[in-house]
Order: sequence, then C-alpha cells, then structure tokens
Amino acid sequence: MKKLSVVEIREAFLKHFESKGCQRVASASLVPANDPTLLFTSAGMVQFKDVFMGTEKRAYTRATTAQKCLRAGGKHNDLENVGFTARHHTFFEMMGNFSFGDYFKKEAIAWAWELATKVFEMPADRLHVTVFRTDDEAYDIWHKEIGIPKERLYRFDEADNFWSAGDVGPCGPCSEIYFDRGESFNTGNADLDRMGGDGGRYLEFYNLVFMQYNRDNAGKLNPLPKPSVDTGLGLERTASILQNV
Repeated sequence: MKKLSVVEIREAFLKHFESKGCQRVASASLVPANDPTLLFTSAGMVQFKDVFMGTEKRAYTRATTAQKCLRAGGKHNDLENVGFTARHHTFFEMMGNFSFGDYFKKEAIAWAWELATKVFEMPADRLHVTVFRTDDEAYDIWHKEIGIPKERLYRFDEADNFWSAGDVGPCGPCSEIYFDRGESFNTGNADLDRMGGDGGRYLEFYNLVFMQYNRDNAGKLNPLPKPSVDTGLGLERTASILQNV
C-alpha cells in the first residue's frame, strides 16, 4: 500500500475523478443553505440534493468534492458513537464523486475499485464488499466484472445498505467497501468482529450510493427523474488504513 499523508490522499482522490471527467467542486458550508431537514452538512451529497431531485441544474453532470461534515444530531448522529468505537468522529472530511443522471453503477464500481487497488495500492484480497440484499445488478458487477469472490461479497439489509441523508429526500441502495485489518484487530466478541460489525477488524471506508428514489413525508419511495450516483470515502479512515494506525 502507498503510505500517503491526508493531504496526498485528498489530492489523489480528486485527481483520480477529475481524470474521469468530474468537476472539482469546493466544500459547502457546514450549515446547509435552505434545507430545514438538516442541522449540519452530514455528507458530501447535501449541497447537491436539489440536483439529484431534478429541481436544480448545474453546468456539469459529474462532480468530485472534499466535503467537511459534522454529525452531531439528526439521522446520522455519530456523537453517540465517539469513544465507543475506534472509527467515529463528529467532524470529519468526506471525499466524494457524483453523477447527476450521467454514469451509474458499472462506472462507479469500476472507478472505486481502481482507486482502492491502483491509486492507493490496497491489496485486493483484503477488500470486502457489501450490497443491498435485492441489488442483483451491483452484486453481478462486483462478482462477474470486478472479480470479487462470493466469500468476500455480502448482501445486507436496509439498515446497512440503503442510504439517505435524512428522513425524507434522495435515497437509494448502496454498496460499501471494507478493508480487513487482520485477526489481530479482533476483540473476541463475535458480533463486533463480524463483517459489518463495530469491531476494529473490518473497516468500512467507501460507500457508493445509487440514488434512485425520493422518499416523501409519507415514507413512499418515488423514482428520481434520472438515476444518479453519490459516494463517500472517509478521508481519516482511509489515512488510518494506508498509514497502518
């Protein structure tokens, strides 16, 4: 693996997706503008919510960002996890690449894999992947095209692999990439040490969200005008992997 600083990881990510035709966009404010559903910006997609919903148009259909995020309340509240796990902060930086009705699952998955294994040089055999339980398309791309063996490819339920920024708004099934830090990180608690658990062995560092729906106030999922992509890579988590700390 490449031992990179946080600054180098950030720049490598942004340059990787610029090479895929993505527009580099500045981090938005920690306090979302004109969004009463969120107290703070909790993810990179927040500044693009209206674009995903088809009510705003930008001069680009592909973007990449390094977004400052704060999770101290609401749907994504990491405050309650700080100190109880070794992987949660209230403030962190989320790297992201986005598609607004442009590329979709095939490209998002292939480019994420290229980033992890080619740019960051993570060993492929230490990477595990999850998909939403009914997302056969993502499963087949990972297995048949990328070559992830079935023993490292998992189907998880909505609690783990269906993502939204808030209780209403854009959402969709997601696929997460985990790094296996090895048996020495096991706690001895089977529930914590399993894939998807909160132990130290399997660290989720990259989430690919396939934005396909808009959840309304009644909880109904309505198809978005154009399927899109919203991803988030944890800068600090990736640094901990590459720096082995």
